[in-house]
Amino acid sequence: MSQEPRTYFLFLFLFLSHGVASHRVPDSRQDLHPLLQKMAEEIIDGSYLNALLDLIQFQSSHGWTADLSHRILAYLNSRNVAFTIPSLQAAVEHHLEQRLYQPQKLLEDLRETDAQQFCTAMKCLLEDKKDLLELEDIVIDLGEIRKQALQSPGVNRSLFLITLERCFQVLNSLECVEILGRVLRGSSGSLLQLDIAEKLPRDLREDAFKNLSAVFKDLYDQTSAHSQRALYSWMTGILQTSSKATDDSVSWVSAENLWILGRYMVHLSFEEIVKISPLEIGLFISYDNATKLLDTVYDITPELAQAFLERISSSSFDVRNTSTIHRLGLLVCFYDDLDLLDAAVAQVLLHQMIKCSHLRGFQAGVQQLKAHLLDIAMENQTLNETLGSLSDAVVGLTHSQLESLSPEAVHGAMSTLNQVSGWTKSQVIILSAKYLAHEKVPSFYNVSQMGVLLAGIGTQAFYGMDCRDLLQVLRSTVSLHVSDLSPAQKQGVLSKMIEAGDTTSGLVEIQGAFFKEVSLFDLRREPGFNTTVLKEKELRRSQALFLYELLSKSTRRPEELLSPAPGSLVLFSSTGQLVKGVTCSHIDAMSADSFLTHFHYFENNLSLLSPYQVNCLAWKYWEVSRSSMPPFLLTALPARYLASVPASQCVPFLISLGKSQLDSLVLDSHKKNSVLRKVQQCLDNFIADEYAVDIVGKLLCHLPAAVLHRGVSTPAWATALHGLRDCPDLSPEQKAAVRLRLLEQYGLPQNWTAETTKDLGPFLVLFSADELSSVATKFPDILQQTASKIAGTVPPQEFLWVVFDSVRNNSEKSPSSAPSPGCHGVIAPSSGDIFKLAEANACWAPQDLLCMEEQTFIRSVELLGAVRGFSLPQLMTLKEKALQVWDMPSYWKEYHIISLGRIALALNECELQQLDLSSIDTVASLSRQTEWTLGQAKSILQGFLEDSGYSIQDLKSFHLVGLGTALCTMNVTEISLIKISEFRVVVARIGTLLCSTHVLAEFKRKAEVVFGHPTKWSSSVLQELGTIAAGLTKEELQMLDKDLMPYFQPSAIKCLPDEIFKELSMEQIASLGPENAAAVTPAQRRQLSMLQLQSLQRALDGANTRSWLDTPPSASPTWTPSSGSPPGGPVTWGPWLGCPLLVLLHKTMW
Repeated sequence: MSQEPRTYFLFLFLFLSHGVASHRVPDSRQDLHPLLQKMAEEIIDGSYLNALLDLIQFQSSHGWTADLSHRILAYLNSRNVAFTIPSLQAAVEHHLEQRLYQPQKLLEDLRETDAQQFCTAMKCLLEDKKDLLELEDIVIDLGEIRKQALQSPGVNRSLFLITLERCFQVLNSLECVEILGRVLRGSSGSLLQLDIAEKLPRDLREDAFKNLSAVFKDLYDQTSAHSQRALYSWMTGILQTSSKATDDSVSWVSAENLWILGRYMVHLSFEEIVKISPLEIGLFISYDNATKLLDTVYDITPELAQAFLERISSSSFDVRNTSTIHRLGLLVCFYDDLDLLDAAVAQVLLHQMIKCSHLRGFQAGVQQLKAHLLDIAMENQTLNETLGSLSDAVVGLTHSQLESLSPEAVHGAMSTLNQVSGWTKSQVIILSAKYLAHEKVPSFYNVSQMGVLLAGIGTQAFYGMDCRDLLQVLRSTVSLHVSDLSPAQKQGVLSKMIEAGDTTSGLVEIQGAFFKEVSLFDLRREPGFNTTVLKEKELRRSQALFLYELLSKSTRRPEELLSPAPGSLVLFSSTGQLVKGVTCSHIDAMSADSFLTHFHYFENNLSLLSPYQVNCLAWKYWEVSRSSMPPFLLTALPARYLASVPASQCVPFLISLGKSQLDSLVLDSHKKNSVLRKVQQCLDNFIADEYAVDIVGKLLCHLPAAVLHRGVSTPAWATALHGLRDCPDLSPEQKAAVRLRLLEQYGLPQNWTAETTKDLGPFLVLFSADELSSVATKFPDILQQTASKIAGTVPPQEFLWVVFDSVRNNSEKSPSSAPSPGCHGVIAPSSGDIFKLAEANACWAPQDLLCMEEQTFIRSVELLGAVRGFSLPQLMTLKEKALQVWDMPSYWKEYHIISLGRIALALNECELQQLDLSSIDTVASLSRQTEWTLGQAKSILQGFLEDSGYSIQDLKSFHLVGLGTALCTMNVTEISLIKISEFRVVVARIGTLLCSTHVLAEFKRKAEVVFGHPTKWSSSVLQELGTIAAGLTKEELQMLDKDLMPYFQPSAIKCLPDEIFKELSMEQIASLGPENAAAVTPAQRRQLSMLQLQSLQRALDGANTRSWLDTPPSASPTWTPSSGSPPGGPVTWGPWLGCPLLVLLHKTMW
């Protein structure tokens, strides 16, 4: 394997090779420096780490001369040590690898170093510069050693423990604290377990104590609640010892101590807070940086916040004084002194409460407080007069309140409105319409002022803007909010810019994810395309396939497109997006040296690669340098290749795979089971300690339930639990195993402390309603905070019911004073309840929802419309409520319809026809729902055509995008009427729709007009088409080159009719690639012959379609040692583990 510069594990081999074996010094002991003699003895004893430390120490105080290597070699020979270069190399490599892969032994080695060696090791960790140890023409890169050590699984744990054990005895305490900080900041808080506080020194100098406390404050959010409490106890123990307080009546909590505690001040008890002297709390508030600290107490509770506010009131500071209010930080979120508050102070409070969105929980109370302050701030004034002074409380204004605003008031308040977070889509639409009321066509000046309200501009309005104004918008700061635009709005902007004729200048200004909306057609017709246009842009895979192919023709070495070297072609290498377009043929065409040189660009952008690309990389690596192959790539090869991992390489295999996303690498369940069997074999079905947890990394999420239940030792469990919190999709069996372990460790939930409940937050969903009832009673706020953090998935129904009951039991129960018919005695939902419940709103009975007060519905409709768990009866009830509040659908405005969310699904075809669907933005909001019946979707399409006055042949590209799933209801005749000029620029968007086969077939016919006959399609075209490619006929599909099969999108494979899919040849099926093979449906499988099923299994397994490179199924893959290994020596994957202990460079290769 060739690398520039070439790296080595072995420094002593290189060092000694500069000596000449035949050059002997008769008696080297007399003239060899004692420290070098000691180093040589350590080489003889096999203590290579100690030898390195002695070498570093010697070089730091002595000059290195060319003859020293001869003397050391002679010394070794004089001791009758029969070292040959190969045997010494193998011994040293083995020793250093063992210290990498068994960091416990590294800990033992460091414990056995003498004081000077240990001091040298600590100094190496402490140095900030990228220091190089230069020995004639040998360079040892200590900076790289330090970097890799701090990033290596388990190694940082050993460094952390040894620093705690020995550093404070041999180094200045400030230096030791700095080392601890470096190690901890690279550990994501996993090293700060409960028992660590017991090992922390208690006799630190004041400056060192403050610095170490600062480290713990920086890592607060990554630290478990139990560990936070332990670290708080350590900090307060030292602070109390040094306090001048003489008895319990005098508080040890001084102004300075509060500053030292920082975020840990939230762990002070209520009793300790109320004892703080007025003088000290006043002194604390007077600090200029007190506000900065109080802005970070995100997890403070209302009780403690109000206790602090009371103490501040008792000092010389008046909490009604505006200058004091500015100093309160997040305490302002719990301000409760509202009696006789004047409007000016209320406005100041509202301005300060912008930061309250950062609080962990209690948001319902914050919203309630804002509502009270809003009423006070508007006393004796109109909303138009106060709008600009209400801060983000304006997001609490209803539709009718916003509608009552004058355009002039909105203009005057825009500097506030354009920065407020938390607007709903319907509010944004109303405010944008008010702001642009006097503009027939939005101008650059007005649009550039809109900030977060940019998304309220209609698609048609964007399309109507002057192209020069649009370009200025994209160059201005408001472009930061382009990501908030809907696909239809983005297409409206693109259409206008491209229609103007100067495609290149338009494309240059389109940044980030917006560029993904640019069509393949527009890229293909741009003759002067260059990499400058692509700077800082995200790419769809079809775009990347086309652009890499295009740009590779203009460079002698296409792989240089992946390199960020100065002057190279890739100006956008910071995003790595072009790597998506590298095909197997490109990879195959790379020379061995070029491939190995550029491989780390693939590795660094692994998340952007498709499973097929990873498979191609794996085969290329196997072909050119299998002995140095990154172990995770073996999972992309057929399962039998895992047998080539010897037991001696289990740890590097686990480390490499533990840093990867196994679900992305292995899509086939059978193959994944083979990988996991190998993992279990390497672990011997047991995780013995924290180091093993560090090594397995993300693999922890995939370990079988039996291993999680009985195969994780007690010492390892706390660290394992920290890792399991981040597992996105544990199986029911794994969840059951974790639940049993938690019960064994912590007992029944009724005995849990607040810290335990917080730490187990993500796992609360594993427990039954009966088990959680005590948690709901004792810690309702923690339970509700946990529920609010569960995003992306719908929690179990039983857990939602616990949350629902908890909120209901802790809310005010007061039936309406004037109930609607049938609602007498019903406790209807309140706005606060709905806000707290989030997804648990799905537990309301339909009758409860129907009895909701009108104002509650108006304030909460968008929250209710976002609930994924509502059943059809509940949605029907909410629709009835909307009819009660807003009258018939024919009276509803755009913002009403958009605010409905999923509730709109309850509208029947007749009601949909009554809606005003003249705006494509209204239609686009409806089309985002995916559960429409065919009849409902057809009503939406017809409603838009009738209300807008457009015929199908008049539809613009942004209309097609906005219609979305409604396009699937078009018949063949209607599709044929769509203009090719509009269709061709939104092919990729239409290709995301899951339409019926006959609709896809008609879209495919239109695609032929754009891209030619299917036999002419390239990989980029096939990828662009998406599901449209599923409209291919049997004959067309059979004519496709097998090398194109991986470039079908998986969604297209699923959409292929069973009777057509079965017509694929065995070669085509074998060439599908792992991702597309995994997309084959059970119904499609059932249609395949035995030979076709075998081909499908080859694709799933990652078999090489170039059969001459793949070994027969019956054969076991064999390895050959790399050229860098000694004959008969062990094969090593060391250089690809990302954690080499030593990195050395020949000067001559720099």
